[in-house]
Amino acid sequence: MSRLKTVFSQLPSGNKAFIPFITAGDSGIDNTYELMQVLVENGADVIELGVPFSDPMADGPVIAKSHERAVEGGVSLHDVLDLVKKFRQTNDTTAIVLMGYLNPIEVFGYQEFSDAASNSGVDGVLVVDMPPEEAQDLKRCLDKKDIDFIFLVAPTTTDQRLDSLADIASGFVYFVSLKGVTGAGHLDVDSVNDNIARIRKYINLPIGVGFGIKDAKTAKAVSASADAVIVGSSLVSFVEQYAHDRDKMLASVGGLSAEISAAIK
Repeated sequence: MSRLKTVFSQLPSGNKAFIPFITAGDSGIDNTYELMQVLVENGADVIELGVPFSDPMADGPVIAKSHERAVEGGVSLHDVLDLVKKFRQTNDTTAIVLMGYLNPIEVFGYQEFSDAASNSGVDGVLVVDMPPEEAQDLKRCLDKKDIDFIFLVAPTTTDQRLDSLADIASGFVYFVSLKGVTGAGHLDVDSVNDNIARIRKYINLPIGVGFGIKDAKTAKAVSASADAVIVGSSLVSFVEQYAHDRDKMLASVGGLSAEISAAIK
């Protein structure tokens, strides 16, 4: 059983998975490693690591700037894989999902990337700008290494598209709760609930909800119908704010993570 399946299957009744997002290499690879440890200590079941990219089109200002900082720091996909390998030396239970854009994987090569990701201990991959119609080649490579292929679902995703995603998605699906970019807008919980019910008609996978979840209150509201709560911009903003105060950065990220985790478990 994969780590992602284990995470969701072993959640106590009524508990939901906490999936924090941070951009790998934002404020430095060493700090990212420390942040990963802090996230686990404060309830993370899965960690989404953003792979730095020069044109993060789906991300709002907070996360887009984190990509810029990591790219300026010279952080590559190879560095991210090395980071996961280091993390696996002390943690073999927390699932790791790489979230990013297609170009670095194209440059790496699908099979070469899948091999390296597996050797590092990656459990899932979410490629923001790869539609399912174009994903079969990468899926075959990931399948060979038992790496889950995670896809985004939006409020505008049609029933027909949901039906097609059921054949290719694995691990969990990431429901984008808002029309727009990360960190944007007002969360409409009723709309989220309705969409989750619609997704479940077509896809038999856990559903994680992200975009617009900023604190424990919104996380708890969403967790009533979701299987997982995904939080990114609020955590990444602490990395930016306290880039020159490592202790405060770790404490702030840990504090918010603990609050959110407690609210959904």
